[in-house]
Amino acid sequence: MEETVAGRTPLSEAVFRPVRAGNAFEETVERLLQAIKLGVVDRGERLPPERELAPLLGVSRVTLREAIRVLAQEGYVESRRGRAGGTFVTYRRPRPKTTDLRRALAAMGGDDLHDTLTFRLAVETGAAQLAASAPLTEAQRALLRSRLDELNGAGPDEYRRLDTLFHLTIAELTGSPSLVAACADARMRVTDLLNAIPVLAANIAHAASQHDAIATAVLDADPDAARQAVAEHLDGTAALLRGFLS
Repeated sequence: MEETVAGRTPLSEAVFRPVRAGNAFEETVERLLQAIKLGVVDRGERLPPERELAPLLGVSRVTLREAIRVLAQEGYVESRRGRAGGTFVTYRRPRPKTTDLRRALAAMGGDDLHDTLTFRLAVETGAAQLAASAPLTEAQRALLRSRLDELNGAGPDEYRRLDTLFHLTIAELTGSPSLVAACADARMRVTDLLNAIPVLAANIAHAASQHDAIATAVLDADPDAARQAVAEHLDGTAALLRGFLS
């Protein structure tokens, strides 16, 4: 894979936001894992340089290096020396297994699952409604179309990552870093569950029509239709989760 550097975008800056001083190390690890697992920085891409990343996270380079060292030990990243060196993502999404789904659910807890799905429904429908209400530039409209095209052309190995980026792009179009961060947090809370579900051809076909409806509503500046399209899509995802857990 071509080695690229993750660029600074509203999405990456929302994920790489300042951590709380009292838990600087732990939250730095959390922020980095979020960026990696959500695909904001994909396998083979390089994390932003320390001189840029440490100020974004509001931590010292010492804390950042310690967090990177721990992630390297766990196989998420590797550090390379030389002119083209840096910290590169090596994380590969696991193959879906029902046992992983049940393990992730057990770690979350039944009550937390309901809370997580409710939280995701609230923030993502709100984001879609606001995005459809926003005066989008041509560049923003092109970005959404591009994300949709990439998702529609994705194979099973890339589908979850590109699905995540499509949904987070909707939030990005609102112009609210706080809302982007909330949507990223909501997605992160279900990412291990979603990664444990097989990518089914029938589900992809159904989701494709729903994604198209979401994008069309946003581009047509129809807030009610955008909100409804996201709600129907997330209801389907919740039903799929319940089906594999039953």
